[in-house]
Order: sequence, then C-alpha cells, then structure tokens
Amino acid sequence: MTVSDEERKKMIFDSMAPRRREHILKKGYDKWDPFIEPKDPIDMRKDKTRRTTQTLVREFLQSRNFEEYSNAYGQGAFDICIGIINENDRYLGMYDFCCWYRKLLEKET
Repeated sequence: MTVSDEERKKMIFDSMAPRRREHILKKGYDKWDPFIEPKDPIDMRKDKTRRTTQTLVREFLQSRNFEEYSNAYGQGAFDICIGIINENDRYLGMYDFCCWYRKLLEKET
C-alpha cells in the first residue's frame, strides 16, 4: 500500500461507528481492505452464449406472438432461464423432461 492508501484506510476506519470498528479489530485491522471491488451482481451472470437471463428471456418472448403468452408464461420462462444458467438441478430436470417429452410426442403422434 502506498502512504496515501494507508491514510485513506485510517480515515475510513476513524469515520466508522464504534461497533463496526470493534468488528474490524476482531478480524484484524491489517487484514481489512476497504478498497475491495464489489462482485458482479447475480443478474449479470451470462450463459454459454454470453447473454444475460434478461436478454435470453426477452429474445424468447419476442419470438412468440404477444397474444400467445401471459405474465405467468413470461415468469415461467424467466424462472427456468435463471435455474438453467445457475445449473440448479430442479430446473435442469424440468428442461431434460421437456426435451424428452417433446421427442416422445414427435415419435408417437
């Protein structure tokens, strides 16, 4: 750290509430870094095509006729989109079932 960073760190620490300072001192003042960059928000996660969930759902719904879907339909698309991107087993199971069922219908109807 440069001298100015150390001075800024001390100024930030001194301006905090006493309770918060105690918390930092318990963990160690030297380990504390008030300049850590925030992590990417969850809604900025991207899939393998480098699209966000909102982009994917918007593109999907734009491929439908507006009269064909309701708010619940759009919410369902959004929910499964987030589940698939986050690799949640529940939503991956739903997706796999839908793919299997579609093939079954094509084969038997």
